[in-house]
Amino acid sequence: MTTPFPFTAVVGQDDLRLALLLNAVSPAVGGVLVRGEKGTAKSTAVRALSALLPEVAVVPGCRFSCDPSSPDPACPDGPHETGPGAQRPARMVELPVGASEDRLVGALDIERALAEGVKAFEPGLLADAHRGILYVDEVNLLHDHLVDLLLDAAAMGASYVEREGVSVRHAARFLLVGTMNPEEGELRPQLLDRFGLTVEVAASREPDQRVEVVRRRLAYDDDPEGFATRWADEESSVRARIIAARALLPSVRLGDGALRQIAATCAAFEVDGMRADIVMARTATALAAWAGRTDVLAEDVRQAALLALPHRRRRNPFDAPGLDENKLDETLEEFAEQAQEQGPEDDDPDPDGGPDGSGGGGGQQPPESDSDGPEGDDAGAQPEAGEGGEPRPSGTGSGEQQPVRASEPFRTKVLSVPGLGEGAAGRRSRARTEHGRTTGARRPQGALTKLHLAATIQAAAPHQLARGRAGRGLVVRRDDLRQATREGREGNLVLFVVDASGSMAARQRMSAVKGAVLSLLLDAYQRRDKVGLVTFRGAAADVALPPTSSVDAAAVRLESLPTGGRTPIAAGLLKAHDVLRVERLRDPARRALVVLVTDGRATGGPEPVALAGRAARLFAADGVASVVVDCESGPVRLGLAGQLAGELEGTAVTLDELRADSIVGLVKDVQRRAA
Repeated sequence: MTTPFPFTAVVGQDDLRLALLLNAVSPAVGGVLVRGEKGTAKSTAVRALSALLPEVAVVPGCRFSCDPSSPDPACPDGPHETGPGAQRPARMVELPVGASEDRLVGALDIERALAEGVKAFEPGLLADAHRGILYVDEVNLLHDHLVDLLLDAAAMGASYVEREGVSVRHAARFLLVGTMNPEEGELRPQLLDRFGLTVEVAASREPDQRVEVVRRRLAYDDDPEGFATRWADEESSVRARIIAARALLPSVRLGDGALRQIAATCAAFEVDGMRADIVMARTATALAAWAGRTDVLAEDVRQAALLALPHRRRRNPFDAPGLDENKLDETLEEFAEQAQEQGPEDDDPDPDGGPDGSGGGGGQQPPESDSDGPEGDDAGAQPEAGEGGEPRPSGTGSGEQQPVRASEPFRTKVLSVPGLGEGAAGRRSRARTEHGRTTGARRPQGALTKLHLAATIQAAAPHQLARGRAGRGLVVRRDDLRQATREGREGNLVLFVVDASGSMAARQRMSAVKGAVLSLLLDAYQRRDKVGLVTFRGAAADVALPPTSSVDAAAVRLESLPTGGRTPIAAGLLKAHDVLRVERLRDPARRALVVLVTDGRATGGPEPVALAGRAARLFAADGVASVVVDCESGPVRLGLAGQLAGELEGTAVTLDELRADSIVGLVKDVQRRAA
């Protein structure tokens, strides 16, 4: 067994260590989500925590870790009698991102269940993690169906496995810890809210601290056991402090003044629901116990807010998590004064220090936004007339223009890839998936995951006499088993190809274009797509963002997108074609949807329109689904974007038609159905 890196040897990362320790003191806090760049000791700290947890008492021989003082009456290995039990170390179970449903919740022996009526159940990771830690590295990349199972188990404290009339239930209460790199995509809001606390981690910029990190890591790699021995006293001290805090926790008093501060803070920051209030109360109580106190002070409430609220303030995936600490202090002081006016209370008005002498952490103040917009000094300049009578930004039309802000996003129409795919689970296009409505049956290829009961019985029925069936049970052989084929939804690669040329650079127009692309990005986030961004202007095209699961990164690149110059549509399409070719090698099952945002007015070089058409036909030849968002406006309209959509063998929509509530789009849909 590999010797883990000592928890107390982790350099810095005070917020991360405090959040993990608070959950060790009070598992009811609800777990920790650790957000940060790669190489910041996220996984190291989480794995080291398990060595600090006190041992747990379990029923001997129980695969579900039942507590001998109060065994689960519904335990599949039960019933158990109350007794002293056996001691074992607390477990830390890792859930791989690519795990199957059976590996997470457990599996039934379908053949024995049908033939013998026996619930032969093999426990999964949820059973292993009961009364311990369930750790998910890269939790933001976890498949949706596994996320749903985690949500159910976290909400009910139990795992249910039900298939074809056979049902198994067992307790599954665990400390959920997840780590993620935000550059690779965000979490679903439902799972994000299930984490009690969140912390942002980053590598230190202090040379001395970085030197110490390297020194300790090299020493550990050279001699893990010797390094752990040198930190054994510190580990024992923290372990003893956790045990003492757990014993003190039931005696900690959460006064009305602290409760009012918690409620006022959650209301002031407009967090959704009541879970934030409950988590803050439990966190503040754990902080007091960790400090060896029986009263919750104002400093505990402040620290609890910094840990429990930042991830609950997001209104959309483009909002950065964080907390305005000045506003937090004002809210706490206001309600501390009110409590003093109403009568003596047990709150300490000093907000400077936490239980370890540090007052901050757990959140960061978001940067102030510039409400004046990015136009700068030329905002009032009168633009010259451009192509087709449209206004052109100040300058020659060939120079670079300053980026403009996107207009408000809106709900878009559903754009999907035609046909039936087999890509990663998502919510955009039709696909054969492990989850969804049953459409048929087939012989299983490998392990049986979803039994088609009717087809299995139909396959076994003609052979019952030959197999010597004598009793009521059905004689089922492995060859009779049939796998259910299901149809659900998949996530796609949505590749945005955005025209950033001078003909698109009129400020009001480009703002609307960016707003439309931002709306499509929001839709891609909700449908669990990968996204990429290719831009073209001047004489070339650039890959502004390679295909990624981070919709946030795409939104940031879009916001800073400069405009100006000619319109090399062919270059943009060829660059997009190269991106798709490479991505097809990496992920051949994921189908692509190309969203070309342009007015279609190709310029630059000989025969630019014809060249753009030839480039578009490459996508049609490969069968790539495409949508052209026609941004042409003004009194003179050439319809070139529509022609380009024809060459792509795709669909053309205007900015107005892109809206889900568009009257124009509704009329067209009605006419299409009537035809």
